[in-house]
Amino acid sequence: MTDASLHTGPAAGELEREAEQADNRSRWMLSTPAIVIICLAAAGPLMVMVLYSFLTPGDYGNVKWEFSTQAWVNTILQRDIFDDTLMWADAHLSIFWRSLSLSLITTVLTFVFGLPTAWFIATQPPGKKEFWLFLVTVPFWSNLLVRTIAIQELIRAEGVINNTLKFLRIIDEPIQMMFTDFAIAFGMTYVYLPLMVLPIYAAVDKLDFRLVEAAHDLYATRWRTFWRVILPLVKPGIIAGSILVFIPSLGAYVTPRVLGGGKNLMFGNLIELQFGQGRNWPLGAALSLMLMAAVMVALIWYVRVTSRERADV
Repeated sequence: MTDASLHTGPAAGELEREAEQADNRSRWMLSTPAIVIICLAAAGPLMVMVLYSFLTPGDYGNVKWEFSTQAWVNTILQRDIFDDTLMWADAHLSIFWRSLSLSLITTVLTFVFGLPTAWFIATQPPGKKEFWLFLVTVPFWSNLLVRTIAIQELIRAEGVINNTLKFLRIIDEPIQMMFTDFAIAFGMTYVYLPLMVLPIYAAVDKLDFRLVEAAHDLYATRWRTFWRVILPLVKPGIIAGSILVFIPSLGAYVTPRVLGGGKNLMFGNLIELQFGQGRNWPLGAALSLMLMAAVMVALIWYVRVTSRERADV
């Protein structure tokens, strides 16, 4: 080995390291505006909520700059007005349970209706898939409030469903569907159904249908083929669609407000109530962080499931 090669090797490595460092610096410089926007638009308001949750509520809204953990205590507990003892905050717990149960029901219903819809679209000829996908995405073109009011026109006492049932002489008096949990679940299923259809469609569209044919050749029944072949292959799309439906359902505000009325509150309505009529901003901030924690748990579960499946593959 010559002296020239001894000096050339380290010099080349040093130049490569300097080029890599310069590339990293340029990447950080290019990403700085995005990082600043994220900090100001996301992390900033979040830190404000964290700060407010440890302060004392003001007399007419806002906060007093006095440290207090009472807001976090009041999320699940409340003091008796007579003997000042702590007891469960039944109203908050019932609203949280309603939000959780209705979100799960909405997720199940969107899956029940979304899987056949996605399968139908994915099995259409190439020239027709785009048309059906276009129809699925059409509701996103209108405002959420407009879509919710459209559901209201269907299920109200003099709405389409009741008038049709009365015309067919199935019922004599209108069925009370408005301002019930059924109305909220019905409305959220309609609103969030496309969020379930599209991920499942993407999974079904990539499905190798030769595996389905092989299962039939091995005398598997349709149900066994669905359960042992199709469902495991489209499972990532189902999980993604379930997360996309469950998370916005858990924090829904407009649909429960319009279809549920004032007595069927969900978690988003409870938070708005604390910042509005309740004038208890620390409690509203604490409830907001609780909702965010529930969403984070769902996301962590989704990441663990998907990473485990990738590791198995």
